[in-house]
Amino acid sequence: MTREELKAAAVAMLDRAYCPYSHFAVGAALECADGTVFTGCNIENAAFSPTICAERTAVAKAVSEGHTDFVRIAVAGRCEDFCVPCAVCRQVLREFAPNIEVICLNGKGEEQVFTLSELLPHSFGPEFLA
Repeated sequence: MTREELKAAAVAMLDRAYCPYSHFAVGAALECADGTVFTGCNIENAAFSPTICAERTAVAKAVSEGHTDFVRIAVAGRCEDFCVPCAVCRQVLREFAPNIEVICLNGKGEEQVFTLSELLPHSFGPEFLA
């Protein structure tokens, strides 16, 4: 999948977001090393804590289908600034892909690219539990 196709897949998920409380739609497209792509959107809940972010939705779909080798993720929002993963999503991505490329999009489709280590320096990973 090309970079543009991955970004388009993330943007397409904005219309599937369930966000009646925050009205802040987020879409994500997660690419695995073998080229498989899993998409996700945020799904809010009136109790708030059961809410799941778009990035974690995509990761959960991928892992449940046997994929854990992620190479890049595109995260889209409709805001003026770039839509970056929250701290919880950063930690979930770190579990599987400490070197993943994170493509953050704003509402204009412009991008800013980060490495996960830039977004989550000095991270905690499975190797600390060995």
